[in-house]
Amino acid sequence: METLNLNVRVDADDKKKFEQFCNSVGMNISTAVNMFIKAVLREQKLPFEIRSNTFDETVYGKLKEAEAEMDNTSKRYSKKEVLESMNNNIG
Repeated sequence: METLNLNVRVDADDKKKFEQFCNSVGMNISTAVNMFIKAVLREQKLPFEIRSNTFDETVYGKLKEAEAEMDNTSKRYSKKEVLESMNNNIG
């Protein structure tokens, strides 16, 4: 099997800490990176979740607005109205 070099730029402190971690579990950086690549290829996904917190902030903001409105009015909304509002504001 042919092997090639892979050059990656990383923060110097992160590299040092990662190398220390790898050493503490009995491997070097090359082995760890190869394990990562093999896991991605085997699973066809990254072995961790990547997500934006924008959705969470949007939902949280809208919930806080709704809570304030409910505190300041006697009007109550049906389940259908709430779901439609959420879809219009978030979706």
